[in-house]
Order: sequence, then C-alpha cells, then structure tokens
Amino acid sequence: MERSVRHVLLIVNMLKPDAVSMVDTIETRLSQMGMTVSVSKFNGEVEIPDLKGIDLIISLGGDGTVLFSSRLAAPQGIPVLAVNLGDFGFITEISKNEWEDAFDQYRKGELGLSERLMISVSLERSGNTIASYSGLNDVVLSAGGISKVIKLDVALENTALGKFKADGIIISTPTGSTAYSVAAGGPILDPEMEALIINPICPFTLSNRPIVVPAEKRISITVSEFQRTDVVLTVDGQILIPLVPKDRLTIQRSADKALIIRSDKRNFYEVLREKLKWSGGTDA
Repeated sequence: MERSVRHVLLIVNMLKPDAVSMVDTIETRLSQMGMTVSVSKFNGEVEIPDLKGIDLIISLGGDGTVLFSSRLAAPQGIPVLAVNLGDFGFITEISKNEWEDAFDQYRKGELGLSERLMISVSLERSGNTIASYSGLNDVVLSAGGISKVIKLDVALENTALGKFKADGIIISTPTGSTAYSVAAGGPILDPEMEALIINPICPFTLSNRPIVVPAEKRISITVSEFQRTDVVLTVDGQILIPLVPKDRLTIQRSADKALIIRSDKRNFYEVLREKLKWSGGTDA
C-alpha cells in the first residue's frame, strides 16, 4: 500500500560533512515531486521545529541527530528516515547515496518501520513531580564531579534491588544497548526487543552486575542523602538536569514508540558486525 507523503521536515546537523549539499539536493528533489519541504538546521543549540502537518522527518547527521528527531517525532507518530552523513551508526542504516531509493521505497510501501521502545523518566522532588522527559537511548545518573562515587537506592516495582555505590547507573533501552551501556559492560539487545537494561557504572561492589528486565517493569531510583559530589541526570546524552539528595526518579517504558524506516541494504546485525569488527580479520 502506497503511503501519502506531502510535507517533509529535514533536521540537519550542519557540522557534518556534505550537510549543505545534501540539504540542497533533497530539498530540490522533493520539491520537484510536488512536496512541501521544511528545514531545521543546527550546529550547536537546537531550536524545536514546528511539526504541524509533517508526514515524514528526514534526519541528516548521525545517531545523535536521530535521537533528537525521534524524541520530537514519536509523540506525533511521525516516521523518521535516518540518513547517515558519516560512518554508519547503529541507528542510521541508510547512507547519503541511498536516501532517494529508501524514500521512494517507503512511499511505495516496500520498506517497513522499525518500532523502537522509548523510555520515560519523571522527577519527583519534595513529593511533587517537577519534570518528565523521554528518550530513545538511555537515562543516566552520574556524578557531576570527576571520579566521584554516588549513592543510589534502586527498586524494581515494589522490590528493592539494593543501595548502589557507583560512578552512576544507566537505564537503557534496546536501541541504547549499543551506546553508553555497552561501553560500561552491558549486553547488546535486538533493537526491537521489549526490555530495559539496568547497568551500574563501575560499581564499588563488584557483585553489582547489569540485569535485563521486562519493559513493563517500573524502575525507581532515589538519590541518597550525604553525597560527596553533585548528581546529574542525562537523557540520551543530550538533556542534562541537576539533582539533589532525596530526588526520586521513576523510569518506565514510554507510551510512544520511535518509528525508524528500515533499510533493505543492511540490517542491525550487519552494522553491528562492521562497527564492532566481528569479521575475524586482523583488525577484529
């Protein structure tokens, strides 16, 4: 079944090589096809674009650009065509030379959508919920200072998992399992799985290990009193919020899912093999 695409939004990381020429190429081609094209460019500070009437977002950049685009698009149910302007990322499977074929195949109904679980976090302070955020990759609590251990009380639903002393803790989605979490020793999950990873960062107690839990489980983290350093919350590595002792975070699956257009040229496991040098050659 053909898909109707009338208004396309380009979200572009202008720090990437070929960003200017790619914007011109895509804007010209889509305009020739009778479509309306809006462009949101950034090279540092990002402005939130207007999504009214948008049928499709084309993300031009790397995985970070896709994370930003997905947080905007998911609540509106807008698909994202993630085009990589550098080396292949774990989310951006489509190269800059493949965008038009992928776009045409998507419109013809020949390319499907990868539905990615997103994570939501609400911040409670002094008994009041003061903020909430969502992300595609992860939620991280860490020290604001250098080489400082923080103390966190972690619970899964109504069961206490323990008092963690560590450099921090990562709550990751399957999509985020190949990001900060894997660098901290966490497992790699298929990006369409329904699960979350709880992964302590350099824990003081070596028996604190990463665990994978069902996506429907709710995770609670309380910042313990008497910290020796500031504690910060980051979402997707792009949103940063200072925390204070006794702050309570509730982390769970989001009601929204990111809709990422699949590539027919390569899949997640092929990108994984290439990025992690699993070829068995001399560089493996």
